[in-house]
Amino acid sequence: MNAVPAVRVTNLYRHYGTRVALAGVNFNVMPGELFAFLGPNGGGKTTLFKILSTLLPASSGEAEVFGHSLVQHPHAVRSHLGVVFQHPSLDLKLTVMENLQHHGHLYGLRGKLLRERAAEVLRRLSLVDRTNDVVETLSGGMQRRVELAKGLLHKPKLLLLDEPSTGLDPGARRDFNHYLVQLRDQEGVTIILTTHIMDEAERCDRVGILHQGQLVALDTPDALKAQVGGDVIAIRAARLPELCDKIAARFDCAPTVVDGALRVERLRGHEFVREVVEAFPGEVQSVTFGRPTLEDVFIHQTGHQFWTDTENEGRAL
Repeated sequence: MNAVPAVRVTNLYRHYGTRVALAGVNFNVMPGELFAFLGPNGGGKTTLFKILSTLLPASSGEAEVFGHSLVQHPHAVRSHLGVVFQHPSLDLKLTVMENLQHHGHLYGLRGKLLRERAAEVLRRLSLVDRTNDVVETLSGGMQRRVELAKGLLHKPKLLLLDEPSTGLDPGARRDFNHYLVQLRDQEGVTIILTTHIMDEAERCDRVGILHQGQLVALDTPDALKAQVGGDVIAIRAARLPELCDKIAARFDCAPTVVDGALRVERLRGHEFVREVVEAFPGEVQSVTFGRPTLEDVFIHQTGHQFWTDTENEGRAL
């Protein structure tokens, strides 16, 4: 309980001209946690990642990594960090081992120690048989493993991952997330990742939800979902505003319109569905309900859908 947080952030702001990218963010991450920042594009995840990785200064506020100030002691902070960026940073024309060797040199690793560290991370990430393969011949999932190997080469206490599943198919994403859990459980590495993928956040110990630069919720995935008032019901109808008023008056609830449907949070949702259909049989076109998800938590906290129309179009491509 008295352990120094791996990361402590207090009243953090970041401005880009008149635009506020982070607005008074506060949180702690404890040693050995697997922690996710979940949010849509533009929510502030990448800005926060850049600040924590010492690539970008905050406009105001304080941030510490294992007790070291990012402003006053950036070199001490960097010695604790392993960083995996959203966009690949590998040299595609070099082999896996050559990439690790060049990265190790940046951290002062040479000779026998570098060879031992490289062999260790290659073994841990099941890359031994790819040691001498040119990186451009590897699959996306394999390349992501090499990125992670680079980030772990100098034995960091804190691993920062920006959208780590970008470009991975579901199988490769599942394997990658499995490696993260192993790092936490077997090596005690503290891991912070940014993501917009719900099931990736679900696997983490705690989740912070970012929206328009504000941390609107922070807790375990189960605790966050418990904040939603029961089942989540979505009702579609030709005349949504009229039906919204009728349902609010009949059932003493407060439906909201999200993504072209009435959204209601209600205990015993299956009974509510039956009552709505029986009360307004000619007006209801369709009804769905289910247990809350982290996307429902986002909607509950912000009143907005997680994905914009443009982002949805991109996901379908």
